Amino acid sequence: MALFHASRSLVGFLIETSTNIQQRTFRVSSAAAAIQKMTRVRVVDNSSLGNTPYHKAPRVIHVYTKNGIGKVGDKVLLAIKGQKKKAVIVGHKMPGDRMTPRFDSNNVVLIEENGNPTGTRIRVPIPTQLRSMDGDFSKVLAIAGAFV
Repeated sequence: MALFHASRSLVGFLIETSTNIQQRTFRVSSAAAAIQKMTRVRVVDNSSLGNTPYHKAPRVIHVYTKNGIGKVGDKVLLAIKGQKKKAVIVGHKMPGDRMTPRFDSNNVVLIEENGNPTGTRIRVPIPTQLRSMDGDFSKVLAIAGAFV
């Protein structure tokens, strides 16, 4: 009888600990999900620098914002194929405000120093919120094929 009670208490203990383990969740802060330094990105325009295969993915080395976290419309500095190039973020994985699209990858469009895009076409849909943002995105919007 004592063995039965011991095994029953052991089973109760195991069930109790398993429910405690299931209740724990892993949360990521919004800063960890956003585009920041050392984030890998995907170049979505048809520029020659962004489309030629290379053994390292382009990485962000600087974000031109006060807090260092980039969202749609922010400019970043990339390390791509041993060069430094500026780019504009046109999509990110981080969930944003209501009714803003969330993408499967962190998308950027390469730009020159004066703000003109390097490529002539953008291969993926870009968010329509770029239209209402401050900044000179008119040339980036002009080469976009689709909007989300």
